[in-house]
Amino acid sequence: MSTSPFGKDKLEGKTGHDFKDKMLLQRALTHSSYSNESGAKNHHLLCNERLEFLGDSVLSIIVSKYLFETFPDSPEGELTRMRAELVCERALSSYAISVGLGDYILLGVGEEKNNGRQRKSILADAFEALLAAIYLDSGESGMDNVRAFLLPFVQEEIKHLGKSGFSADAKTMLQQFVQQAEGDFLEYVTVGESGPDHMKEFFVEARLNSNVIGRGRGRSKREAEQNAAKEALKLFSVEEL
Repeated sequence: MSTSPFGKDKLEGKTGHDFKDKMLLQRALTHSSYSNESGAKNHHLLCNERLEFLGDSVLSIIVSKYLFETFPDSPEGELTRMRAELVCERALSSYAISVGLGDYILLGVGEEKNNGRQRKSILADAFEALLAAIYLDSGESGMDNVRAFLLPFVQEEIKHLGKSGFSADAKTMLQQFVQQAEGDFLEYVTVGESGPDHMKEFFVEARLNSNVIGRGRGRSKREAEQNAAKEALKLFSVEEL
């Protein structure tokens, strides 16, 4: 198993948050491949996946509120497209790279050998987990502290893309198409995964009112969901942008 080459205190400096609970920070930096190799019975609780789950929600509400206030004349559809670009795997991994997050992640042997520190999915997931860790460690100031750390990345990304540079990804386009019919329910269900931790592949189904409308696979759940959405768009003859 790998060890982080740099001290976590440097990372704390980059986040602007001095963790009271250092173990919370370590959990955010622990990839499942590392915890699996620990041999602990509860290894699934020792990695950053639960924090990633929470961080995804914290990320979404902060970015949504920022876009809502910054672009008061933009309709819902445009705000949705903008948010999708700002919280996608590509964007999150770039935020992670900006603080050198890959240097601090704890990886299993196989993931280390396969350049896991450069994998976008691992970086994006760790960044979301880091947001959750800051949120939990900050108590009542959680949202404020996460916002202070996160928004500079978001603002820079908006400048880089330019408002006109935001494009709809497959999931966003499918959601907009589905919303044309009131009452329809779209969801993405992970139906399987295969391979060792350092070469994991996920299988996802896009379901509309429980009916499968697309299937996708990918090295991350995000990628698999996007591919499932692309297949669904083809089914409905909706042309991607």
